[in-house]
Amino acid sequence: MQDSFISMSPNPLVRYLKKPASEFTRNDIIDFCEEYKIEMVNFRYVAEDGRLKTLNFTITSKAYLETILTHGERVDGSSLFSFIESGSSDLYVVPRYRTAFLNPFEEIPSLDILCSFYNNEGKPLESDPDFILRKADELFTCETGLSFFALGELEYYVVAPKEEAFPGIDQKGYHASEPFAKFEHIRKEALLLIAKSGGSIKYGHSEVGCFSDGDTYYEQHEIEFLPTPVEQAAEQMVLAKWILRMLGYKYGVNISFAPKITVGKAGSGMHFHIMVIKNGENVTANNGKISDTSRKMIAGILDSADALTAFGNTIPTSYLRLVPHQEAPTNICWGDRNRSVVIRVPLGWTGATQMIYDANPKEPTTMRQSQSKQTFEYRVSDGSADIYLTLSGLIVTALEGINTPDALESAQKLYVDGNIFKPEYKEKLLSLKQLPLSCVESAHTLDKKRSVFERNHVFPSGLIDNLIRKLTGYNDKGLSEKLYGDNAEIKKLVDQFIHVG
Repeated sequence: MQDSFISMSPNPLVRYLKKPASEFTRNDIIDFCEEYKIEMVNFRYVAEDGRLKTLNFTITSKAYLETILTHGERVDGSSLFSFIESGSSDLYVVPRYRTAFLNPFEEIPSLDILCSFYNNEGKPLESDPDFILRKADELFTCETGLSFFALGELEYYVVAPKEEAFPGIDQKGYHASEPFAKFEHIRKEALLLIAKSGGSIKYGHSEVGCFSDGDTYYEQHEIEFLPTPVEQAAEQMVLAKWILRMLGYKYGVNISFAPKITVGKAGSGMHFHIMVIKNGENVTANNGKISDTSRKMIAGILDSADALTAFGNTIPTSYLRLVPHQEAPTNICWGDRNRSVVIRVPLGWTGATQMIYDANPKEPTTMRQSQSKQTFEYRVSDGSADIYLTLSGLIVTALEGINTPDALESAQKLYVDGNIFKPEYKEKLLSLKQLPLSCVESAHTLDKKRSVFERNHVFPSGLIDNLIRKLTGYNDKGLSEKLYGDNAEIKKLVDQFIHVG
């Protein structure tokens, strides 16, 4: 199996070094650079705005390559994070070898590597979102003996001049094919480049959103990943956003991860599926049903679901998406196969393993059975999310649920069987808490529940304070009502955040 994994890997480093990326060393990177005649190394890191930053190095000697790979480099932290003062702003960026990949857009041979931030004492920067995620992940495993795996769903719009041939049908773009889906070629190229850069891809498809506004055409797509250790899950999402934007630039179209393009049309979410692993086995489900451990985690996440929006829904237009009847959650609850809840338990092939033999009657019934694919899906966050902080928040709230004695009872009370908006669920609907309606409300709930995130020193209090100030600064309470019916003002707001994160 290992040989097959290496030989079929789309990542050139994995194939050349004949080992998984998790085992890359400094000498491996140097060997690869020599073999592939790499002329430039690019350090990449995510700053406060959620975007990849770049520091370029021209490789003039093996000694210089060894130096930067060993010691990293110095950067101005005050220009990357608003909470770092210019009077003492120097930070180190140090490469994580397992993240190295060939840059697919450079004309000269270039190797990119994701980096972590360290302070003047050589210690991890406490407010670095990447370090916060690492702390949360290590705490979860230390306290439970379980591994937290995740996968992201990345929805986005392609915005381009309108074409007359083979028009798409308004809000009927789900899984449409060329020629009715005009930008399948960008999605397919992105899938290949993400995989070559180390991402674990599940699939890609066109999404519901499809409409025209004057001479402009909007087409929605989605890329979904495979479950991986949570730090890798964050890294592949960050790289995917960068790759998609680079392809949009290449083809002369806009790529937007904004949560809402216009009112009345499908918004773009950034959902996260969670999988619990024990001794290499998926234990999210047990005997065909979602496990008690998963139910406790769900209860913990739901208990802080309002505060989690501070990490995953960070701009005013986030709350134009979280409205009823748009396949986006508004009420804090969970359910099976339900797309209007905070947490959905999707089909997981439990008890449905014989379909392949019905579809293929001549197939011998000796096929190897794969591991359980069951997950549960957090559906609130969107493209404005800080990916690292959102995943960190999901981990610490899930752990809170595991450690809460009455978590199973809480989960049962918040379970919804069916469409919550049907008349027969009216009483249940009234009993459920609501997600925040604005950034201001999100900040308020974060302040009330900050102890959940600050516990065990996972989230620094200064970072929480800074985030509350930022969200409150939008002053957007009641904004949805103020903008209702004013399409011109809504468009101005959407345009302001069209390239968020």
